Amino acid sequence: MNILDTLQQKARERGKHVVLPEGEDPRTIQAAKFLKEKEICRVTLLGRRAEVERLAAEHGLTLLAREIVDPSASEWTSEFAHELFNLRKAKGMTLEAATEAVQNVMYFAAFMVRRKIADASVGGALHTTGDVIRAGLHALGMAPGIDTVSSSFLMVMPDGRLFTFADCAIVPQPDAKQLASIAMASAKTHRALTGTEPKVAMLSFSTKGSAKHADVDKVLAALEIIRKAEPELTVDGELQLDAAIVPKVAASKAPGSSVAGSANVLVFPDLDAGNIGYKLTQRLAGAEAIGPTVQGLSAPFMDLSRGCSWSDIVNVAAIASLMA
Repeated sequence: MNILDTLQQKARERGKHVVLPEGEDPRTIQAAKFLKEKEICRVTLLGRRAEVERLAAEHGLTLLAREIVDPSASEWTSEFAHELFNLRKAKGMTLEAATEAVQNVMYFAAFMVRRKIADASVGGALHTTGDVIRAGLHALGMAPGIDTVSSSFLMVMPDGRLFTFADCAIVPQPDAKQLASIAMASAKTHRALTGTEPKVAMLSFSTKGSAKHADVDKVLAALEIIRKAEPELTVDGELQLDAAIVPKVAASKAPGSSVAGSANVLVFPDLDAGNIGYKLTQRLAGAEAIGPTVQGLSAPFMDLSRGCSWSDIVNVAAIASLMA
């Protein structure tokens, strides 16, 4: 059984409910069909009922009436609007603006998750990352102890080893506090998806003082924040990549480290390094990149690439089920 099969099986055992906001997109319909047929999770599709039903019929997907919700005609719309208004009125939002906002499928999905009508949401096939994150932030807020929304990829190496890479998609230049949040959220993601304990390496171009620079100081400051916030987490830095994952190099560069040579969560110092790093590993090493997983919000509210396939939606729905 490969890692994707494993993730889907674990999701199946949990029996969670995932809302798919972009129900008028054929990829979402195909994903919903697979998710239902394989019983990976329960699904609700958002959109105009007639259009969702038409696409479903075209793709051979049988949906119960309750599995389609039209945000413009739902009994929940008024409740969600009043709740959004109360959450955002201090920021100047009017009830009229809130009512309009919750008829957007991303906001409606976020409030379904907030109200625990659904356990998680997977969207972004038709919406930008900004649209997705904004709805998630406004409706769900941040997880306790975390102040930054970030992302991670589960990297499956050709030899079967699993690594979590972060942040590869959202935060361009994290400061020390943000970098600490990214690391702590990534550790939780790694544990949820792999079932193994995270060993977090705070990456740098320096290992244990081999270079002096403000960028190294940022990594060290983040490490101090993490150790105060989560003293039980196995984390170390600053570490160069080879010291983080190669035992022989670790023995030379970072002897005595609890992480060096055996790290499975790699936290990059900025988005340039993270994005380049995961794509290099994917393209040159032949690794499979699963994700991105949006992390840091109080509940799973996942983002997709607008170029995603229906199978990508399936995989992220399985991940969301495990994060719930």
